[in-house]
Amino acid sequence: MAEIIRAKNSGFCFGVKQAIEKTEAQVEKNRGKRIFTCGPLIHNQFVTGQLAEKGVGIIYQPEEAEAGDIVIVRSHGETKAFFDAAEARGLEVVDATCPFVNKIHKLVFDADSEGKNIVIVGDRNHPEVVGINGWCRNRAYIVNGREDADAVNVDKIFLVCQTTIKKELMDQVIAALSERDIEIEVNNTICNATRERQESCDQLSKEVEAMVIVGGRNSSNTRKLYEISKKNCNNSYFVENIEDLPLKELKKCNKIGIAAGASTPECVIKEVIANMSELNEKFSMEDFMDEIDASLRLPRVGEVVDGSVHQVTEKEVIVNMGCKKDGILPVEEVTLEEGQKLADLFKEGDEIQAKVIKTDDGDGGILLSKKKLEINEHWNEINEALENKSNITVKVVKQVNGGVIAAYKEVTGFIPLSQLSDKFVESADEFLGQVLEVKVTRVDQKRGRAVFSRKAVLGEARQAKIAAIWEGLNVDDVVEGTVMRFTDYGAFVDLGGIDGLLHISEISWGKLKHPQEVLQIGDKVNVKILSMNEEKGKISLGLKQTMPEPWSVIDDTYAVGQVVAGKVVQIKEYGAFVELEPGLDGLVHISEVAHKRVTNIADELSIGQEVSAKILEIDKDRKRISLSIKETVDAPAEEAVAEDAE
Repeated sequence: MAEIIRAKNSGFCFGVKQAIEKTEAQVEKNRGKRIFTCGPLIHNQFVTGQLAEKGVGIIYQPEEAEAGDIVIVRSHGETKAFFDAAEARGLEVVDATCPFVNKIHKLVFDADSEGKNIVIVGDRNHPEVVGINGWCRNRAYIVNGREDADAVNVDKIFLVCQTTIKKELMDQVIAALSERDIEIEVNNTICNATRERQESCDQLSKEVEAMVIVGGRNSSNTRKLYEISKKNCNNSYFVENIEDLPLKELKKCNKIGIAAGASTPECVIKEVIANMSELNEKFSMEDFMDEIDASLRLPRVGEVVDGSVHQVTEKEVIVNMGCKKDGILPVEEVTLEEGQKLADLFKEGDEIQAKVIKTDDGDGGILLSKKKLEINEHWNEINEALENKSNITVKVVKQVNGGVIAAYKEVTGFIPLSQLSDKFVESADEFLGQVLEVKVTRVDQKRGRAVFSRKAVLGEARQAKIAAIWEGLNVDDVVEGTVMRFTDYGAFVDLGGIDGLLHISEISWGKLKHPQEVLQIGDKVNVKILSMNEEKGKISLGLKQTMPEPWSVIDDTYAVGQVVAGKVVQIKEYGAFVELEPGLDGLVHISEVAHKRVTNIADELSIGQEVSAKILEIDKDRKRISLSIKETVDAPAEEAVAEDAE
């Protein structure tokens, strides 16, 4: 006999039980009076069917009932607008809202009155969430995952939860909001009974061979139990009643778990357990009849069959499949490596699997194929790669219009020319015979078609490389880069896969009209990272920051009385500015240009002219250097005589 283990906390929760008891009490108390529930009282057809037999109807809006009718509010609760409309219409309302849900109504009503921004974590279409939102004037953000959380655009929120959600969802939403520095006032309103029910289901599903989840198809909390169970136990089954029980599958299991949703009646749970308890007796005769049927039935074309090897020859393998005909597996339908024989792969008594390709080979046998079975497996692998977005390895075997044909084991697919590379491809000749890693982008197995993309793999690799580069960079790092291109406002420098902008103002301590005055395409430069914005993909760089600012080391290079070389960069009425080095200019006053009286400095000097000058003064506080050109040349003879005469 199979061991059947029932999870703790299965079946009716307090809120559901209360709602049913209140409804049945109204039926007994008010015979002859019209009684309705607003929506199905619980998500279970068995229970709602029984209530219907007792005369309890279902409405969805107060307007569907008449004055004096009794309307029962189910455990999910209703909006404030519903209660207001019911009162105005003269309906007799019996409030069977779950106490835990009522508490949430009060929380959001008070929070809304205080002007708080409300977030409800849950399914926006679930009646409980609709009801909660109705107590804060339908102003709440409804969040059911990270994508919804990203749409919350306030900096401070008041958070509550649908009572039946999984705690993992609440934690995920809180984490997503916290990443954006949103201040969160958390109210964990997940029902303890729900959490305990989910935890016991989770634990039990890890210990059994099969799990049966009993509950209504429309029950949110029962669906969540099934999702939890399915993660731990592949043999998980969602059943509404005994008609849904997969008895043939369950008979193979020795240890079976059972869990039930909050809206599942005890009688249904016990009926399911009773039916499973009779598995051994119920199927002993059916198993015997199945064996007889199997021996008489012949497999169909396309069917995958199991059998044992009866005989191996050079040309074929004879397979016993437990029916009145033997299977014939010809050598042509087996994938053999060079020099291999059938006897190298198959031995008498081996259990094998193959696909039926013909029900009569002409000699009374059933023709089998291993190759066709492998192709099925290969298609499954391709479909799995499409679903998981994983890579597969293919070989380019043929060039066709618009692309190439590539083989994945026994299956061929198409790679469009535009998907062969992340660069422009004019001809596919160079790819013939190459083994490529590709993504599966489309599959139509019925028509034997698959489409691959190498470009997607290269793009993914490039994104990973870029992400790694971003990860390795920090503001204030000095890194080597290559000058790639110029604009009027700066130069773009390749940092090994991503470009940074070296603005013209950050290239030199001096003034530049164009980056080409200092840099050339292909130059290797050490630059400092000034700022980074990964979201926008922007990096600002500085070159001058890798060199000392001239005024900070002026004492090491210049002194009063020193004769220096420079270039005239600017001419004013009162003198000329001479650049000694980028970022360091000195002023030659008009009186220091020549030994004679100068009225127009442009008559003596021109922009770009190389000159020698003597340093007269260095004022570090005001960052000024006074120069003299006349001090570097001898005075004319007549001027010298005049001076002597004086």
